[in-house]
Amino acid sequence: MKSKRQKEPATKKKLHIKKNDNVQVIAGKNKGATGKVLRVDRFNERIVVEGVNIITKHVKPSQQGQEGRIDRYEGPIHYSNVLLYCKKSNRGERIRIQLNKDGSKTRVFTKSGVPVE
Repeated sequence: MKSKRQKEPATKKKLHIKKNDNVQVIAGKNKGATGKVLRVDRFNERIVVEGVNIITKHVKPSQQGQEGRIDRYEGPIHYSNVLLYCKKSNRGERIRIQLNKDGSKTRVFTKSGVPVE
């Protein structure tokens, strides 16, 4: 299901969360839940997390003889309401960007010091 798109700002925001990251929700009705990031919207600074913010939509039949249905899908949440999930400490942690000797960058958990896979 496509989300309603707001007016896009001039530039995309650089987010610390990427698709397929494991995150933990730290605010809202699903606080404490963990899941995989399915989609990232850098224009509106929102992400879709698997099993979080489930939205129910009732769909009427569009043709005669067809049955109506109830669709359930994940809605977007703001990226500031999640932290990357660290398996070592079993909780969400902040990250920092570490510069390697060869000039490449690596995301690293601040408290545990473990690199993000």
